[in-house]
Amino acid sequence: MTGRFAAVAAGWVMGVASVCQAQETAPAASLNVELNALAPSQKGCMMTFVALNQLPAAINKVSFELAFFNDKNAVDRITVLDFRDLPRGKKRVRQFDMPNVKCESVTRILINDTPVCDGPAAGECMKGLVTRSQISVPFEG
Repeated sequence: MTGRFAAVAAGWVMGVASVCQAQETAPAASLNVELNALAPSQKGCMMTFVALNQLPAAINKVSFELAFFNDKNAVDRITVLDFRDLPRGKKRVRQFDMPNVKCESVTRILINDTPVCDGPAAGECMKGLVTRSQISVPFEG
């Protein structure tokens, strides 16, 4: 009987441990935005971003105010980009052709603000923002 009790207890402990581990590895509520590519275009510089909304709510409309830094670490321009809707749990690719911007002169991009964030609670888009870059240009939020 003691052996059977020990086996049941060990199974119970393993079950509780796996539930706790699953809770710890669950993704935090976040809005992930990745700078994926910069490519010269006829107008200037085509910028490609990949966004993944892991916030508790769908985003009906979101825009980001971006600051572009040049090789002197000075802000070259600030612009607002409309990322439109970002459904919860879905990746979306957004491209923007930036006129009169030379890709090679962009040394860093900063998300300064989220002037529009329709859907999540107030401030959640900026609070949950997680940025990363797939290229050599740093992308910060």
